[in-house]
Amino acid sequence: MQIEKSTFKFLKDLHKNNTRDWFADNKSTYTKALQNAKDVFAEIHQKLQAHDEIEKSKMMRIYRDVRFSHDKTPYKAHFANSYSRLGKELRGGYFLRIRPGESFLAGGFWEPNKEDLFRIRKEIEMDASEIRGVLKNKNYIKHFGGKFESFGELKTAPRGFDATHPDVDLLRKKGFIAVKNFTDQEVLSTDFIDKVDESYKALRPFFNLFSDILTTNLNGESIL
Repeated sequence: MQIEKSTFKFLKDLHKNNTRDWFADNKSTYTKALQNAKDVFAEIHQKLQAHDEIEKSKMMRIYRDVRFSHDKTPYKAHFANSYSRLGKELRGGYFLRIRPGESFLAGGFWEPNKEDLFRIRKEIEMDASEIRGVLKNKNYIKHFGGKFESFGELKTAPRGFDATHPDVDLLRKKGFIAVKNFTDQEVLSTDFIDKVDESYKALRPFFNLFSDILTTNLNGESIL
């Protein structure tokens, strides 16, 4: 199982011809590309279940909600899927996007609710050594460059936190996400699914630590 060249071609053509008329004329091609992406996402789900517990797998719809967007193109020129871990004990989520020239996977905490974000920040304030340890993990560095992406950061420390704290760079983050980009050649390779799974496995120390943080208080006592 792999992403087919025809699926990539459809996405490239859609990017160039992002109209309802073109999409309607190429609906059969879309249907084949969609099934290919679904099959790949399903196999990744199976591989994840072998080493993690996944509660939900969700493929994103290709249709865009343009009501409040400056971009009025009706379709997303990519296929994407998210995988949510099981229950309150296992925190974090996986994500994969297939888009010619812009494919990537990600994992972590995109937009944590205010309670979770505050708890993570309090952990950082008290002792960030374990979180820094995740970033220094050789396998994490190999797959994710030894950093967290945030897609939004404060200009200074959040209210109630010391702006001179030695870990203020972590305190300023609004989310904690690991991201890995893929070339088109990698996406179209026969071992792409295995590469995705290897990267997802590299997230486990990160997920294990943050799951522990978010299910305990600052004394290490369970809050579940």
